[in-house]
Amino acid sequence: MTDASAPPSRAPETAVTPRLIATDLDGTLLHDDKTVSDRTIAALAAAERAGLEVFFVTGRPARWMGVVSDHVHGHGLAICANGAAVVDLHRGGRIVEVSPLERTTARQVVDALRSAAPGTSFAVERTGGIHYEPQYPPLLLDPAAVVAPAEKLLADDFVPPLGPEDTEPDGPGGGAGPAFPDQPVIKLLAHHPELDPDAFLALAHTAAGDLATFTRSSPTALLEISGPGVSKAGTLARCCAERGIAPEEVVAFGDMPNDIAMLSWAGTSYAMANAHPDVLAATTRRTASNNDDGVAAVIERILQDGHL
Repeated sequence: MTDASAPPSRAPETAVTPRLIATDLDGTLLHDDKTVSDRTIAALAAAERAGLEVFFVTGRPARWMGVVSDHVHGHGLAICANGAAVVDLHRGGRIVEVSPLERTTARQVVDALRSAAPGTSFAVERTGGIHYEPQYPPLLLDPAAVVAPAEKLLADDFVPPLGPEDTEPDGPGGGAGPAFPDQPVIKLLAHHPELDPDAFLALAHTAAGDLATFTRSSPTALLEISGPGVSKAGTLARCCAERGIAPEEVVAFGDMPNDIAMLSWAGTSYAMANAHPDVLAATTRRTASNNDDGVAAVIERILQDGHL
């Protein structure tokens, strides 16, 4: 397991030849109906043929990556769970790297948010799947394996059932085996039925910001909580460093607060036309909305001009 921490500063915007495209999915690359348009598929394929690497950098868990799994070539990797997991899409979405949220810390966060915002309910995202409290809004496409109070789900002696993301296709003896036997927590989710989403995020930062990384990407009051220092930016920075790619050679796209760290780190960043006001304030470049293929439009221009 590794500790992903965000890099300290943003690279200057200069006229350089880009080497890597880093894009969020929901509200950015995907249309609102959660599909990838033919135009975007063609642009991604053209970018890879031209030698640009493409990284999907998302808050989604590995099991929700099927919609784009056929559109990453070359390395085959994606960054999931807001930087807490690196996933190999060429191997069925297998998680290959984890930056966990320790159980003790997660329990402290639960206690702090229960006190600061009564009525908050929680879900626990592990490498093997999601488990949540009875009051947590049910996920129609992702039923919980275990429904129980968060304190039980985070107890040291809680052993969740093995999920598809926790299996190694080529385990000992040639059969499936556990890739992460302890099923680390990669994200804690906190939902409030009444609070304004941004107000809930601000409240969480005040109540427990010293314990973990808090962000949001949903239009509802749903917080996504990762280990200290874990972010899209930190994991992307590490993946780029491993490839000898500098921040100024990265073009990033996003639309919600969980994208801000990545957009602030990359040398060139675009906010979607449909982006959250904080994202618009954090970036200087704009592109069309997700439904109008804003990512594809920029990629096409880069490939035509040969530089930013």
